[in-house]
Amino acid sequence: MIVESESELEPEVFITVSDVMEYLFCPRFIYFMHCLGIPQHEEKRYKVLKGRALHEAREKVNKSYIRKKLRCVRKDVAVYLVSRQNHLKGEVDEVLFLENGTAAPLDYKFAEFKDKVYRTHKYQSALYGLMIADNYGVDVNRGFVCYTRSNHLVKEVKLSNNDFERAIARVNEVLEIIQKGFYPEATKYKVRCVDCTYRNICV
Repeated sequence: MIVESESELEPEVFITVSDVMEYLFCPRFIYFMHCLGIPQHEEKRYKVLKGRALHEAREKVNKSYIRKKLRCVRKDVAVYLVSRQNHLKGEVDEVLFLENGTAAPLDYKFAEFKDKVYRTHKYQSALYGLMIADNYGVDVNRGFVCYTRSNHLVKEVKLSNNDFERAIARVNEVLEIIQKGFYPEATKYKVRCVDCTYRNICV
């Protein structure tokens, strides 16, 4: 898999996978957090609680079963990755090395599976896949998502070059907001505004 980033932005600027997830929820999150320096007040507490729940859920997983089912020959756990090429950094739950010589990210979600893998989960797999390919020098053509609240159901996410290109495009859009400091359009899904941290200053 060869995916080149065409960004002309400064290579020393990095964003996290979480930043891209925030951008997909609403582009203005990036402006408020990175350009104005206004944090989400409940974010830290939420992440602590979510992280604790995920840790407890992972402890209940039959790891040998998952490894056998996914044809995994080895794995690295809680890997912090940096991709200078793609201006990304972040920690992936697990990097799986498969029998066919490829690698894949495995991401645990403290959530139920709702008939489909959401686009945010696919973007997340693609972003982690880019960093895995960059750091390990192996091909990545799929990811896996474990839904801990659906009896640890694991769903495969197939990844194409188009998926990686779309993921890089989102990264570049986030970087553009941060570096140019422009005020982006808000999400078109107004239901997301109801309990938004920034609803009182977003105009």
